[in-house]
Amino acid sequence: MVFPIGDDNTGRLRTPYVTYLFIAMNVLVFVFLQGMGNNEQFTYTFSTVPQEIRTGEDVAGNVRIEVGDQSAVIPLQETPGSVYLTLLVSMFMHGSLMHLLGNMLFLWIFGDNIEDDLGHGRYTAFYLVTGVLASIAHVVSTFVFGDNPFIPSLGASGAISAVMGAYLVMHPHRRVRVLMLRMVTEVPGYVAVGLWFILQLISAYGVIGRGPQSGGGVAFMAHIGGFVAGAVLVRLFAIGSRPPTRR
Repeated sequence: MVFPIGDDNTGRLRTPYVTYLFIAMNVLVFVFLQGMGNNEQFTYTFSTVPQEIRTGEDVAGNVRIEVGDQSAVIPLQETPGSVYLTLLVSMFMHGSLMHLLGNMLFLWIFGDNIEDDLGHGRYTAFYLVTGVLASIAHVVSTFVFGDNPFIPSLGASGAISAVMGAYLVMHPHRRVRVLMLRMVTEVPGYVAVGLWFILQLISAYGVIGRGPQSGGGVAFMAHIGGFVAGAVLVRLFAIGSRPPTRR
């Protein structure tokens, strides 16, 4: 297994203020609005529910789901305003502290380089647009593969996957520090990011049609959709971007 822990930022000219802001927003939402994961009312109000996105109608109340021989009740809450707002808000929510920390580590490693490439404004738009596209990919896959459409999803993984897809395109040879076989070493970006994406493909293939619980609650299709969106769209967002002034 290859786990990224840092990269070579030689040549980076812009201070990644937006990446810092996104990290702060994710942390603040989890700590204060989600109550470190204990505020279920907020979480089930603003998580993305595929059924709501498909119909445009809010679903509120206890929804029973079945997972194998077991069943559970999800207390879905009424969403103020449009249910489509959850596609954006859920990008800044997380299911657990480890979920948050893992996502923020990857955003810290890869986000600053893409922000340097695009500039602060374009990077902001890129992150939000591709994050929404990743959520839509998850929603579509839910109905295509027959998963339970009432199970909500949340997290920054889709947007961060898009950042990683962009990193593969823009920085394939940048050195990335990774943990591999209990050792710290450096590999090219295309190895670190490419192996991660292959793992997502393999994992998604294993859980397709079995529901998100079979993958440990991980929305792999959001990862794949975000990664592809990021790789495809980053050069479009980069058109006309002015390089920062060297000091």
